[in-house]
Parts: sequence; C-alpha cells; structure tokens
Amino acid sequence: METVTVNVNRVGEGASRQTRAGANVPTQAELEIDLARARKLARLMDSQFSIAGIEFGLDAIVGLIPVAGDCLTAAASLYPIYLARRHDLGKTVQYRMAFNVLMDVLPGMIPVVGDIIDVAYKANLKNLKLLERAAEKKRGKAGEQTVEG
Repeated sequence: METVTVNVNRVGEGASRQTRAGANVPTQAELEIDLARARKLARLMDSQFSIAGIEFGLDAIVGLIPVAGDCLTAAASLYPIYLARRHDLGKTVQYRMAFNVLMDVLPGMIPVVGDIIDVAYKANLKNLKLLERAAEKKRGKAGEQTVEG
C-alpha cells in the first residue's frame, strides 16, 4: 500500500495572502469574521445579562472566583489584542487595550470591590470600540490604495 500526501491550499475571498517573507496577511473578509467574534466575546464578557437595569457579563460572574476567575477572564480579554496584532491595526491600539485589561484585572484582585468595578468598567466593550475604530481606519486606507493603485 502506498501513502499519498496531499497539500490543500485555501482559495477564494477568505484565503490569506502571503507576503514575500512567507507570513500570512489576513484579508478583509477575515477581519470581518474576527470582528464578529470579538463582538460576541465582548457582549458575553461585559453585557450578556441584566438585573434591575444593570448589565453585566461573565467577567463579573467568573471574577467572583478568587484569583482563578480573574486569570480566566483576563485570558479571554487578551483576544482583541491578539486580533489587533494579527490584522496590524497599530501598536497604540494594542497598548490602549492592554491598559484597559489591566484596569479590569488589577482591581479585580480585591474581593467584592473588584467585582463591582468589573460591572462598571466593561474593559471588553471598550476594547471592542478601539478594535472597530482601528479596523475602520484600516478599511479607509485600503480603499484609498485601491482607488489610487
């Protein structure tokens, strides 16, 4: 019996382009898919539930577990920063997002007070806004290049 190896490359609108260095550059379609995921995550983490008009998410609930809860929510909060890096949306955006995550995590280490801050601060929704604004700027630059080029 003979073994055959097959390499399958993605083709089409959603496929990544490769640079000369061989690194994959995400396409506009992939950016839109990643933004949709970031929206779902931000909503789940910061505003999925509501009691007496106060919106909160898993960040506040899981954060009730001492130390481990804050570590888990911090890990989930890093996803938008990863997306900003993946789509080359700028270091400034990444630093601002990291600051928001720190402002969410550090007070979260204080029992009860940290959980109240989690409900009020909503770092994931703030990071989503930063991500969407940076993506919009990138779309504008891509549109300018298409018209000129």
